[in-house]
Amino acid sequence: MTLESDIRSLVERIVDEAVSAPAVHREDSPLPRKVALGADHGGYALKERLAAHLGDQGFEVVDCGTSSAESVDYPDFAHEVAQQVARGHCDCGVIVDGAGIGSSMVANKVPGIRSALCYDVSSACNSREHNHANVLTLGAGLIGEGLARQIVDAWLTTPWGGGRHARRVEKISEVEETYLRIGSSGVRSGA
Repeated sequence: MTLESDIRSLVERIVDEAVSAPAVHREDSPLPRKVALGADHGGYALKERLAAHLGDQGFEVVDCGTSSAESVDYPDFAHEVAQQVARGHCDCGVIVDGAGIGSSMVANKVPGIRSALCYDVSSACNSREHNHANVLTLGAGLIGEGLARQIVDAWLTTPWGGGRHARRVEKISEVEETYLRIGSSGVRSGA
């Protein structure tokens, strides 16, 4: 097997999973109740506090790891959270790492995910209402616990606005679908 055939096989499997995954969010869907929560070692302590906070508010939390402050690779945990959401096992996801940037990049590679890195309440609300974000990433090294709770609370309670925003979110999905088709056909682009 070549690297190209390995990649093609992986893309085909991801496309098959994305196509068979149930639609998690609809304009008329209720606010999320089941949250996938994950972190790397830099976000572990904040993840644990957010898990308790969400549990106290009645959310069902699916802990996607990590389980300690020992050094780990953030892509593993960001990918797990994103898969939980993309497959319809959770309504949405929250990922915490040192800056939030890398985890957002990883999550956005999973078909069906619209991950938003938020550092304040305004961006959290906007990402849900305007962009229909289904994964939130936070940077534990850049925001404190109090602000993190405010961001998560605002993000989870802000409904999708639909309306004029729906056309734009549909265009995001169309871009994703274009590259999924290119990937599954084996056609290489930009090389």
